[in-house]
Amino acid sequence: QVQLVESGGGLVQAGGSLRLSCAASGRTFIRYNMAWFRQAPGKEREFVVSISASGGSTSYADSVKGRFTISRDNAKNTVYLQMNSLKPEDTAVYYCAARGLYSVDYNTWGQGTQVTVSS
Repeated sequence: QVQLVESGGGLVQAGGSLRLSCAASGRTFIRYNMAWFRQAPGKEREFVVSISASGGSTSYADSVKGRFTISRDNAKNTVYLQMNSLKPEDTAVYYCAARGLYSVDYNTWGQGTQVTVSS
């Protein structure tokens, strides 16, 4: 139902910041829970953070808590990931994902955007 396109990735030095954006198509964006996942080379995809449809509830992986912030602008059909104090271990392809209010799994994914943090 919804299509996702990530943007904002790039190359930054350790300690720097990036803001990722995930633009969603469709008119039912407000009905989706959203999340960011990431996959580093040679590793499995891992959960980073999620946000409820209303934006009132968030959940962060321990590895990013205190450094990353997820937010959404339903008027713009966009979810953001503000990443501060970046570490080399944050290097990965970051994927935006959507889950319907009544769905168990995140079943809609973007193509991903590369984030590279140099030491």
